[in-house]
Amino acid sequence: MNREKVFLFILFTCFTASSAARGDESEMIYACGDDRVLMIDAASSTEEAEIVWEWRTAESGGLPESYRSVMLTNDDCKPVEGGSKILVTSSGGGVVLVNRKSGDSLFYALVPNAHSAEYLPGGRIVVALSTAQEGNSLELYDEKMPEEVLFRDSLYSGHGVVWIEERRRLFALGGRELRSYSLENWDSQKPGLKLEQSWNLPDEGGHDLSLVSPEMLLLTTHNNVWEFDVAEEVFSVFEPLEGAKDVKSVNFDPQRGRLIYTKAEESWWTENIYLRNPDKVISIPGMKLYKVRFAD
Repeated sequence: MNREKVFLFILFTCFTASSAARGDESEMIYACGDDRVLMIDAASSTEEAEIVWEWRTAESGGLPESYRSVMLTNDDCKPVEGGSKILVTSSGGGVVLVNRKSGDSLFYALVPNAHSAEYLPGGRIVVALSTAQEGNSLELYDEKMPEEVLFRDSLYSGHGVVWIEERRRLFALGGRELRSYSLENWDSQKPGLKLEQSWNLPDEGGHDLSLVSPEMLLLTTHNNVWEFDVAEEVFSVFEPLEGAKDVKSVNFDPQRGRLIYTKAEESWWTENIYLRNPDKVISIPGMKLYKVRFAD
């Protein structure tokens, strides 16, 4: 076990007391599902979620009806630019950049079977999708030109994309493969993504990819949750969730020692958000929940 893993393990196992000591603080989490994105306060929520902010596809200003009618399954929601904007991905057919304060749509692209998106430097947006007219792919857009695909690369069953600013690398999860890309011709009108490396996953059926630190990613598959050491290029089992089946979304904050995740309980969906250290389950009744993200 390398130094960083030892450090994360110590944080995870020893943080309970300090978490309890500051239990009166808020802890905001985004939850995505159906045609909704919710912000809940995990610190105030008991068995049911205390909702402090909500966005609905049908009520978003500036979003055409043609998008509202297909964005009925919100798979992912990521805060960007300090939380002032939320990037929402819908496998029903689209990607929307939402103004957090007004709820208005700042960007929208009709992208059928999109599962995850990431906001890149300069207002570019990359989307991982499982199927497209040209096949499974990774697509690049500019928030000022939503109708034009600037770059496309084949990626089987794309389900996760993460940008590591410190390394200037984009990581993309698809099927049984993890890839890294660098930015190419980024200041031109024809920017692209250059494939740098590719790694075979230790398991099949990648579901989610999340950032822990510039040195570590977490990814979920059908049979387990895995760490990926970016510097060493090594996969290892994420010990707090070893052997967990069908985890759809996982986030770990080493500064707080906090772990949040979702897992399949009704087909692909659940009504529950699971938190660890300390353990807690928060339900959102009647919502087909898929992924959860830390709000800050």
